[in-house]
Amino acid sequence: MKRISKVFYIAVALVVISVVLGAVFPAQSELVTNNVKNFVSTTFGWYYMLLMSALVIFAIIIAFSPYGRIRLGKDHEKPDFSTGSWIAMLFSAGMGIGLVFYGSAEPLFHYIVDAPEAELGSTEAFKEGLAYSYFHWGLHVWAMYGVVALSLAFFQFRKGMPGLISSTLRPLFGDRMSGPLGTLIDVLAVFATVFGVATSLGFGAVQINAGLSHLFGVEIGFIPQLIIVLIVTVLFIMSAWSGLSKGIKYLSNLNMFLALVLFILVVILGPTLLILNMFTETFGLYIQKIVHMSFNTAPLGGDNRGWLDSWTIFYWAWWISWAPFVGMFIARISRGRTVRQFLIGVMVIPTLVVSVWFAAFGTSAGNVQDNGTNIAQFDTELVLFNMFDQLPLSFFLSILAILLIASFFITSADSATFVLGMQSTRGSLTPPNNVKIIWGVSQSTVALILLYVGGLTALQNTIIIAALPFSFVMILMGIALYKALNTEMKLMTKKKALQKK
Repeated sequence: MKRISKVFYIAVALVVISVVLGAVFPAQSELVTNNVKNFVSTTFGWYYMLLMSALVIFAIIIAFSPYGRIRLGKDHEKPDFSTGSWIAMLFSAGMGIGLVFYGSAEPLFHYIVDAPEAELGSTEAFKEGLAYSYFHWGLHVWAMYGVVALSLAFFQFRKGMPGLISSTLRPLFGDRMSGPLGTLIDVLAVFATVFGVATSLGFGAVQINAGLSHLFGVEIGFIPQLIIVLIVTVLFIMSAWSGLSKGIKYLSNLNMFLALVLFILVVILGPTLLILNMFTETFGLYIQKIVHMSFNTAPLGGDNRGWLDSWTIFYWAWWISWAPFVGMFIARISRGRTVRQFLIGVMVIPTLVVSVWFAAFGTSAGNVQDNGTNIAQFDTELVLFNMFDQLPLSFFLSILAILLIASFFITSADSATFVLGMQSTRGSLTPPNNVKIIWGVSQSTVALILLYVGGLTALQNTIIIAALPFSFVMILMGIALYKALNTEMKLMTKKKALQKK
């Protein structure tokens, strides 16, 4: 336990205090956090839009600049993982559950319930709903994660610094990152990670419960969700114990296999030609409208500002709150790749994957709705299973979806325990198993308490609020990274000149 830093103790104390307050005063906590969340969304919406767009531009410039040749490690170091495993592990850090949870529901919601710009229920709203889903889960998100992960990977593997958020700011603040300021930044990262993952675990438990209820009549409530979380906790702690190269790697490959099978079946059993045509047109619409969507702040009353606050700005804050966790995990699995390989891989591949996923599931859901079955009336976690009811092999599809959610659930929690272990043991690449177990149990406990008191809404609000201060940290990380890459390029140029002599 000597490797444990004070970040661990401070973060645990803050998590305990937050959970106790949420459990004892659930209504008040939800009210306060909701008011603060609404203030942040309304006041800083323009800031989130500019920040996410700036990070896309920054990532593209770095990827195609001479800096792209710099390797995240020693000059001749090879990647730790194959490209296939690396891609699979990119989705292990939490987004997997979200894709299953929202894959059918979000495009359907934009089409039937609350369209962003087009007339509700129109063919334009159908197409627009898919394009906005690509936007919310695509390039902007992964460019942001890419910049955070690149900064962490560069300083950790190229410069030999600890894998901590505070380490990436040393070019700007020097040794002050070893003091209280650095501790504050790392505690903020740990706090955001714990609550972000707990929300994901809550979503996973709710949807697995919903699937079992839909198929077998299992009661929807806290007791079944408790059993689900306990079973999954045992499984992901077993995986965490086995280490990164075994547990998470094998589970990530299983995730992608199950996801691929489910995706192919939906495309074949669903409206195949419509899916292919809708993807082609709506992905083109996404590219065509990406500048408008990136900078749209709906400044006038008739511009559907409420939709923007509820969806785009909500998503940007949500993803930023996940940046410490996802960025650190992606950095850890990316040693040996060049900056260009890393950024292009992180931005392009996930954007394409999430787009074809939403095209298949969102188009199928819209088609079911158009054919007279009102699945838009169901809660988000039930839309997928009610959509499957209208397809052949519906029972098998639902079972496969439940297995996929469970697999993503285990992998997300597993990767989170690893990242939290790193952050609370001074950036160790092999955090002790006892620390990972403590964080694993803590995450599950937080999720269970909040499920019990009905506090998932307050939890979501809390991490959105936490995103605001961390967004300023991200800006500093980008500036520090550019400064460090510039210095590194000069050193490489000087080294080559000396070798020629």
